[in-house]
Amino acid sequence: VQLQASGGGLVETGGSLRLSCVVSGRAFKDYSMAWFRQAPGKGREVVATINYAGGVTYYPDSVKGRFTISKDNNKNMVFLQMNSLKSEDTAVYYCTARDGLSSRQQVDYHYWGQGTLVTVSS
Repeated sequence: VQLQASGGGLVETGGSLRLSCVVSGRAFKDYSMAWFRQAPGKGREVVATINYAGGVTYYPDSVKGRFTISKDNNKNMVFLQMNSLKSEDTAVYYCTARDGLSSRQQVDYHYWGQGTLVTVSS
């Protein structure tokens, strides 16, 4: 299974970006997906999860109401729409997948993409 994330870049505070991740390999419809991020000098944290059917999502308070995760089982892709970006959203964003139910814990995820850098300028 391979994951390829894209869509990162430089954006001003208050702006928007849409991250994409394409997944190759076995049945994508069986995977729950998540986006994690890692800011410079900090640990990796979850920013959004979505279960394999696409009906259940989770967001931490830091991004709730600003970020939206979605899953397209026909295209083998997961997206992260990020609005009202803040400087503290600056990080490398990783898409990740696991078989079965979604999780908020990075140790539960089996497959990881290479990351895409998001920089929010103030």
